[in-house]
Amino acid sequence: MDLRQLEAFAAVVTTGSITAAGRLLNRSQPAITRLIQDLEADVRYALFTRNGPRVTPTEQGIQFYDEVESILASLQGIQKRSDEIARGDSRPLRIAATSALAAGLVPLGLAHVQTAKATRNIQLRSVTPEQVVHAVLTGAADIGVASLPLEHRGVLVHWIGQSACVAALRDDDPLAQHDRLPLSACEGRSIVTMQNPYRLRRRLDHAFAQASVKPTELIETNSSLNALTAVRAGLGISVLEPVTAYGTPLTGITIRPIDADIPYFFGVISRDAVPLPLVAAHLVDALADAARTLLPDFTLRAGTEHAQVLQSLYGDLPAMKENLL
Repeated sequence: MDLRQLEAFAAVVTTGSITAAGRLLNRSQPAITRLIQDLEADVRYALFTRNGPRVTPTEQGIQFYDEVESILASLQGIQKRSDEIARGDSRPLRIAATSALAAGLVPLGLAHVQTAKATRNIQLRSVTPEQVVHAVLTGAADIGVASLPLEHRGVLVHWIGQSACVAALRDDDPLAQHDRLPLSACEGRSIVTMQNPYRLRRRLDHAFAQASVKPTELIETNSSLNALTAVRAGLGISVLEPVTAYGTPLTGITIRPIDADIPYFFGVISRDAVPLPLVAAHLVDALADAARTLLPDFTLRAGTEHAQVLQSLYGDLPAMKENLL
């Protein structure tokens, strides 16, 4: 396989048709078809199912696309960096962060440190916590900003932030009149909650169960911002991590503390034993300053307390075979 085949394949997946892919790459439809056929011969399985002019990736094609997309992005990054080297530009500051922290905290940290004056190029990727670790370990990111804990060798935790989860309600919700929302008041209401049972969701389920709350309807999402927009649309109440609640406020939404202690832990990581670029080291401190400004109950803990955080999250709750909500 060669680069032209991979580009043609990615273009067809993206556009959904051979014709549109040809226009995107400025090549003829027969040329795109030949490239796809040659690639399928190389990989020895069908990448698409055909339905007239439209094509749909097969299951194997979807899996293959995940790898191709990453490869093409890397190649584009190499070309871009080559041009920067030719101009004498410094290397970009590369940050990998979870979606909540990428939207709610990292921009504030960048503003605190005024990184734009130190580097002409900032690359911020929003990925899962596990992918944050992978990006740091492989050198794809200088620093990672993620929810904790993350038990991985080779990762240095610079600091740990702690802040309590909060409730999000519509402004016109009667429960918004509470200065501190009792979780028990959520009984019989629709709840918007997180999906991942091994992270924040586990503690949310436990807290609602302790308050004897049984929702009438449950909406699960993998994004706190999705939870906020669902609340604004009148679909329910949400208890979520505070960075999105305070860092990406939405009109029509009231944020309230709750009467249950559901801590949210997050922090900044980098590759162990690898010196940070100066601008990245400044950003590590600036992110802590930004969190202190953003979160009213922010507590800064040393990175060496990671084991204690792990114990507090998973050692003090009963084993749960299924979600309580």
